[in-house]
Amino acid sequence: MRRCRTSGCRQGAREGRTLMKNVLRNRFLLACTILAALGALLAPPWLAWREADRHAYATQADLALRYARQVGHRADEMVRQSLGGIRQLAQSRDAPCASGQLALMRRIDLTSTYIQTIGHVRDGVIRCSSQGNTPMPLGNHILRASDGLKVYSHVPVEGDTTTRMMAIERDGYVALLHTDLPLDASSAIPGMSLAALHLERRPDEPLSMSTGFVDRAWLKRLGNRREVTFTDGRYLVAVTRSPLFPSAGVAALPLADLPAHRHVVALRLVPAGVVAGIAMAAALLLLARKQTSLATALRKGLRDNEFFMLYQPVVALQSGQCVGAEALLRWRRSTGELIGPDVFIPLAEQTGTITALTARVLELVEHDTRHFLAAHPAFHVAVNVSTTDLESDPIVELFDAMLARGGIVAANLVVEITERGILDIEAARTVIGALRARGIKVAIDDFGTGYAGLSYLESLHVDALKIDRSFIEAIGTTAPTNQVVSHIIAMASAMRLVMVAEGVETPAQADYLRTWKVEYAQGWLYGQPQPFEAVAALATSGATLAPRFAGAAATS
Repeated sequence: MRRCRTSGCRQGAREGRTLMKNVLRNRFLLACTILAALGALLAPPWLAWREADRHAYATQADLALRYARQVGHRADEMVRQSLGGIRQLAQSRDAPCASGQLALMRRIDLTSTYIQTIGHVRDGVIRCSSQGNTPMPLGNHILRASDGLKVYSHVPVEGDTTTRMMAIERDGYVALLHTDLPLDASSAIPGMSLAALHLERRPDEPLSMSTGFVDRAWLKRLGNRREVTFTDGRYLVAVTRSPLFPSAGVAALPLADLPAHRHVVALRLVPAGVVAGIAMAAALLLLARKQTSLATALRKGLRDNEFFMLYQPVVALQSGQCVGAEALLRWRRSTGELIGPDVFIPLAEQTGTITALTARVLELVEHDTRHFLAAHPAFHVAVNVSTTDLESDPIVELFDAMLARGGIVAANLVVEITERGILDIEAARTVIGALRARGIKVAIDDFGTGYAGLSYLESLHVDALKIDRSFIEAIGTTAPTNQVVSHIIAMASAMRLVMVAEGVETPAQADYLRTWKVEYAQGWLYGQPQPFEAVAALATSGATLAPRFAGAAATS
């Protein structure tokens, strides 16, 4: 097999590899776009369903908690009224069961909303009460609380097996209560379980104030907290602690009811999620189509010579003379629309046309400046190259071809690279070394906005630093970055690097930089980007482009 030895053959091979890379990249981007569109289509409905599930749970948990609080509050009020009535009887000067106490018992009974009967107790039997002097045994289900309270959980009612009563005893007096009264809230929600539980009751003791299924183990989930909600596999449970007594209100809703509530919420959210998903997918596909259309327009613009150059003057700070210019690429489409470099440069890198774009830049620079540079060999032109260019050999060959044509010499050229985005340091170092070996100067652009430090700069072996405009703007202000410029200047001076300040807009900034021995500056103080003919006129006129002293700012 014959080996490819000629430069044309090697160039063709490189172009073939580049074309294949572009095809693979475009297929990969298409696949990513399709996957992203599918994700955008499916994610909102899924998120809407998840939100419906979360919302349904939160709504039911809030409902259960509200009922648990109601039960707890009613149980507290029942105990509070009972203890209040017992306290009045205990403090009475009348003897137990005397006519005065019986009258007081009837008055307490009538004014209370929870007490059914209140009376005097001895040996577990009511001897007299607001209902009369008929004895009434309280039964054997007794809880002796740590505060001295006795709670009878199941008080038998003679001749009535359906009414559930309980009793609270202290100091020889007892209040009888209907156990259903704190649970009235249950009438609103079918299937809801409610309970008011004493926290000191033994697990084996029967529940007195409860309706529906209630598991005493639920109290363990409360721990030391004020209230808690949880699920146990069958129920959504809320438990709330009483702030007054050692008791808790409990409410539980069957988890089987949750899907119905979720579906109600989902009927509102999921259709909106579907619409949002369709809109997002359509927007993503339109954006991808626009990017594809713009990529096609970029290649067409290269073919139809829609790109042109503007040049921003670079001034020697000590003399104020225009000694160079930065070449800036612009794109005006056939429709008259101007596309910014912040759009078409990343697009060229993504679509693999950056090398062709750089080649066009060099062609335009050579066309615009060669006659002037031949007559003014000390003038320099700075050209920006992409970080992608720095990681491949063709950029060196492009400069070789320009120099071989003889219109521009290496001393006229400065290549500007950005410290951000360099992934392959070794490849960049090789390209920079090759350019400098040909006599082309290399500068770090936008210095200070990336991660370059002293060791980084030393490893790249560049000739100049361009201080980013964000630090120049901070000169003379109280901004946190106002001291950065002096540190950058000190670093550059220690490495004997030429310094160029970007974005100089005021005489005060220029005076500051001049005091710190910065060699060059560019910015609107000296001129905005303009055709090269205007820059050449500035350079040959010998005019000083800005006042030498800050005091002149008043007249500028």
